[in-house]
Amino acid sequence: MQSASYRLESAWQPDGGPDGRFTFSLFNLSDRPIENFTIVYTSLTRVIDQKACENATFVKRDANYHEFAPPAGFVLAPGAGWTFAVSGLHRKAVHCTDGAKSAYLTLSDGSHVAVAVSDLLLEGHVSEPPPVLLPEGKLDLPFALQPWPRRIDAEAGEGLPVCLYPAAGASLEDFRAVDTVLALFRRLFEADHVPFSLTPNSQGRALHLERDAALAPEGYELSFSANEVTLCFGGTAGRQYGLTTLAQLLNGARREPAKFRFPIRGTISDAPRYSWRGCHLDVSRQFYPLSDLSRLIDILAWLKLNIFHWHLTDDEAWRLEIKAYPELTTAGVLRGPDGPLLPQLGNGAEPVGGFYSQDDVRRLVVHASALNVEIVPEIDIPGHNAATLVALRDLSDGQEAPESYHSVQGYANNALNPAVSFTYEFLEKVFDEMVELFPSAYIHVGGDEVPDGAWLASPLARTLMEREGISGTFGLQSYFLKQVKDMLSKRGKKLAGWNEVAHGGGVDAEGTLLMAWQTPEVGIELAREGYEVVMTPGQAYYLDMVQAEAWQEPGASWAGTVPPAHTYDYEAEGDFPEELKHRLKGVQACIWSEHFLSRGYFNRLVFPRLPAIAEAAWTPKSEKNWQRFAAIVGLSPKL
Repeated sequence: MQSASYRLESAWQPDGGPDGRFTFSLFNLSDRPIENFTIVYTSLTRVIDQKACENATFVKRDANYHEFAPPAGFVLAPGAGWTFAVSGLHRKAVHCTDGAKSAYLTLSDGSHVAVAVSDLLLEGHVSEPPPVLLPEGKLDLPFALQPWPRRIDAEAGEGLPVCLYPAAGASLEDFRAVDTVLALFRRLFEADHVPFSLTPNSQGRALHLERDAALAPEGYELSFSANEVTLCFGGTAGRQYGLTTLAQLLNGARREPAKFRFPIRGTISDAPRYSWRGCHLDVSRQFYPLSDLSRLIDILAWLKLNIFHWHLTDDEAWRLEIKAYPELTTAGVLRGPDGPLLPQLGNGAEPVGGFYSQDDVRRLVVHASALNVEIVPEIDIPGHNAATLVALRDLSDGQEAPESYHSVQGYANNALNPAVSFTYEFLEKVFDEMVELFPSAYIHVGGDEVPDGAWLASPLARTLMEREGISGTFGLQSYFLKQVKDMLSKRGKKLAGWNEVAHGGGVDAEGTLLMAWQTPEVGIELAREGYEVVMTPGQAYYLDMVQAEAWQEPGASWAGTVPPAHTYDYEAEGDFPEELKHRLKGVQACIWSEHFLSRGYFNRLVFPRLPAIAEAAWTPKSEKNWQRFAAIVGLSPKL
């Protein structure tokens, strides 16, 4: 790949403004001088004071998009640099990923040229090696299992079978289940020896599979002897989880025989702690190809997680094909210097897009279903809809001032207007297509981060508020979401959302599932109001959060520092009163993609914290052990 002809380097200094300042240096590595140009960079640390810059002129900002021009008449010669400073930031930079994520030049002829971007440096400090986040760990039993089972009473053997194979009398469904886990293993561990064979093997061990109606549908029991293994299961999911446990035991014993063993006798009795064991992925900020999503679902199945929460829309893009509105996946996904959406969060001179066709969705749903993973789709409404409103202009009140409110991410007027009649026609058609694609009992509708003050400058909204006796933004949001819930109910679906769905009066708690993300205490309050709750607090379960306070640690920091040990130790039940615990349905990891510009960043931030959440979702509190977890988690697959 040819190197860029320009490079942008930057540092953050704590002086120069209330939240410090950036100093940027643009180097011309080409053999031609340039003038009358502008530079664009994208950064989550946004400029809010347009005049607070030195040796540059502020041109434009749109959320994370920033554009500056050099002084009039300035010429950047080959081999020379231009340095400028930007103050007036909305917060301090505290980690290396808080600076520019991408950059490009717009030249005098209107063309756009890529600019390479260096890591943000902290002025006046030496960069130290990253801290060790995971101890070597210590095993109490030599078995490679994650999540750890509910009860294990087994003795380790000295050797291990070459494979396990279905014993005589196995049913077609049993053979298919073994084949499914065998194929899952092969996809995740391409170079490792497979744990199962469909035909008997003299060096293997026979596997008896028996359905037991006394076990829970996701429960299983394993009995080991020197010659055979018996798997009893309550339902298809329990059979899969039992087979997965056997695959983990064999794989660990084969890969690290000095550390892990396969049982020669004894039992494992297992069932999940929570019914909702989820992982969310934001595909709006960054687009993930279908192959990545399939592999992530494979990893979820390997960790016995059963929910894939697919965050399909946000301000940055609408990723789901809706045949009634093709504009959503043309104008609503294409980000680039010449629009329709401006570059954000790592986009540069080249336009980027990407969406999932309905055939893509069907393929992924089939793949997940075969692994007992339920896909819960999310279209985020009414907020987080900047891309939607660019694609479908008729969703806006044309009389509303264009920047009458801003979201916390800096987007202007980004919420669907409850007073625009087309809003409901639009959603009816979207839901009609979604219910045909997703068999999940739930459709997640977001409901988060609508800024206080939204719609109050809209004449249509003011008229609606007066007619219906509605007070304020959140009263309007409640009015809107009640109608959305009715739409879903008529289509046989339940409403899921973020905790702000309860604002302004909320919606009927019956059949509504809300996710507590802002603080752990929010979950208890939601349960008191009658909602079913999934705990996913940013302070423990948001996998985009930094894992250490060191400057060079990547990630976000608004919820604090979240090392793997904290994620593992966090207890979702917390201070839940006993009489409310029945409303706690489970826990969920959330992967927000603002910082995930590479596979390396993804794997560094998601692992080992995703397996830690999987263990919290499955393993009883009394059986959790951080040192044991740390000793085993290195075997976990990554994206």
